Amino acid sequence: MFTPGGDLIYCIDPSKQNRWHLHLCVELQEILGLSEPPHFLIPGYTATIDKWLDHRTQQVQVSAEAYAPVLRYQILLNAIFKTDNLIWQPAPWSEEFCNPMVISTYYDQFSQLWKNHNLVVHLEQQEFNLDSTPEVLTSSLDLQLEKLKVQGYVLRLFVSGNSIGTERAMKSLHQILEQSLSHPYTLKVIDVLQHPEQAEADQITATPTLIRVWPLPVRRIVGEFNDVEKILTLLEGANSRFYSRE
Repeated sequence: MFTPGGDLIYCIDPSKQNRWHLHLCVELQEILGLSEPPHFLIPGYTATIDKWLDHRTQQVQVSAEAYAPVLRYQILLNAIFKTDNLIWQPAPWSEEFCNPMVISTYYDQFSQLWKNHNLVVHLEQQEFNLDSTPEVLTSSLDLQLEKLKVQGYVLRLFVSGNSIGTERAMKSLHQILEQSLSHPYTLKVIDVLQHPEQAEADQITATPTLIRVWPLPVRRIVGEFNDVEKILTLLEGANSRFYSRE
């Protein structure tokens, strides 16, 4: 994963788990002193390489993809992953995932990400148990973030099309968030009809579904958002942990 300024943090995961980006974001937060993990960099500022053995030919196959904003770093990526002059392919692009205008709105809060610190950070697998889900990782993350304070929420709302029910759910949720939260929040609305791959990745089985991505542990609520207490329990429940940088 790259920052807009060109810093790089990466992990090599032989077990090919799909939760690595959470750890990279947390590590960037700690290194650069950010107010919260920069989840908005995903997936637009990421690159992924996969290697596997084709049992029919006994040859190692390689698939390498990078999103448009980081394709220019192919030489660096090849040097890190020892892939010579491999041509990285453009990852399927949607400006909804990484719209430049939307990304620019984060500048004031995350200005450190727009500076180049000449960082190339390898996050060792043993630093986190990458085979675990975020819920299981909470205790180990506590040790890593002992002096960190997260003053905000990262939320995802999954909806299905532009219907009256969708509009009602969004309006109800917006009112609750604006009137009840004591910390800033980032809410990303995802239409499962347009982005089924994102719904599959987050294991969405019904809509509307609200997911609290941060702070850990990940939590979710499914159904109409007219129960204020239920929403606040999801967002500010006893398992939410906030840390302060001394």
